[in-house]
Amino acid sequence: MDYESTSLILKAIADPNRMKIIDLLSNGSMCACKVLEHFNFTQPTLSHHMKILENTGIVSVSKQGQWHHYLLREDFVKRFMTDMEQLLSDKNLESEKN
Repeated sequence: MDYESTSLILKAIADPNRMKIIDLLSNGSMCACKVLEHFNFTQPTLSHHMKILENTGIVSVSKQGQWHHYLLREDFVKRFMTDMEQLLSDKNLESEKN
């Protein structure tokens, strides 16, 4: 596991707004305009959050007309789940007991 990368991802996810965005995107691709409907902040604030999620490899973005569409990256989800399972595995505790 790359602890530096995982730490940056956890920092990005730790923000409640970004956590909610990830939850929304877990249902599929969404236009920025639809994501924004779930929040009480401006489009520039959404852009800031989305840029952090994009830079950490959590979401991908595609431009369709005037709108950006965001998608939770499948490779991120698989890697993150594997990393968390490894991090929280009781195998590490078993080896410490021996």
